[in-house]
Amino acid sequence: KVGMTLHTLLPARFLTLIAHLVITVTIFYSREENIESCLPDDFTDDEKSRKDTEIIVALSLTLACFVIELIGFLSGVSMFSPNVALFSIGAHASAAVALAYFVVQSWSCHIYWYIFGFCSALPMTLELFVLWTVLKFRR
Repeated sequence: KVGMTLHTLLPARFLTLIAHLVITVTIFYSREENIESCLPDDFTDDEKSRKDTEIIVALSLTLACFVIELIGFLSGVSMFSPNVALFSIGAHASAAVALAYFVVQSWSCHIYWYIFGFCSALPMTLELFVLWTVLKFRR
């Protein structure tokens, strides 16, 4: 039973992680409308530049979270943990849907930080905890 569960969860986790990654990279290239939706109608170039920097920082942090999570997953440290897989699937599937709305409906920039916190930072923190636990108790 556990083998069948993992057999199903592994591809689902990988695919939701990649879906979240693809939509994040897409936002890098289409962030202009989202930046303008964060600003008042009479914004200055300086305000626009600050918001652009904010979004780039947020997206870069998201990519850093992906790197950490992919290292833990692909190295096998958390690959066979059904609880971690379920949490990761839920977080990354939610992120893919939320970010799709973020792009299509030009949501305000501050909403991205909530999506980042719940859908990127939390799974990365869990991944780091699993990595630390495995390395600590392996000895």
